[in-house]
Amino acid sequence: MAKSAIMVMAAICLMSVVGSAYGFDKFFVEGKVYCDTCRIQFVSRISEFLPGATVRLECKEAANETITYVKDAVTDSAGKYCIEVEGDHEEELCEVFLIDSPRLDCNEVKTEVANLETASRISLTHKNGIVSAVREANPLGFLKADPLSVCPEIFKELGLNANGTANTDYN
Repeated sequence: MAKSAIMVMAAICLMSVVGSAYGFDKFFVEGKVYCDTCRIQFVSRISEFLPGATVRLECKEAANETITYVKDAVTDSAGKYCIEVEGDHEEELCEVFLIDSPRLDCNEVKTEVANLETASRISLTHKNGIVSAVREANPLGFLKADPLSVCPEIFKELGLNANGTANTDYN
């Protein structure tokens, strides 16, 4: 029994060494950027994905917020980005956030702390039970300056009030 436990431990150690040698401390952060055409701060059926938008991945030390890693990416024709990240960032807080929109009519960013559409927190470590090197970020949205005329219809479909807030009237 002890011999098999030693063999298992040796295999695990060997796999971690081989993993490091073959770049398993590399991650790929993927996500999409959209134009929030109704200013509701989540993707709807009339949201428009933005090609040419810039996002930034930033990692900071949790203890003192010293920035340790920064990398920008630009979205493709479908509004999708992929950021290749080197190294394990277990002790850091990493987030993807919006930098620049290619559209003047859709370039506003809400900056409330509680707004999950402003930034997407990403875990960049293999010590969290996630096997894949790919990390999916939440969609990030720029707000359209003037909502589309069809937005009230979208609000109704979603059970929202005319201003896009939750409808709490259940009568």
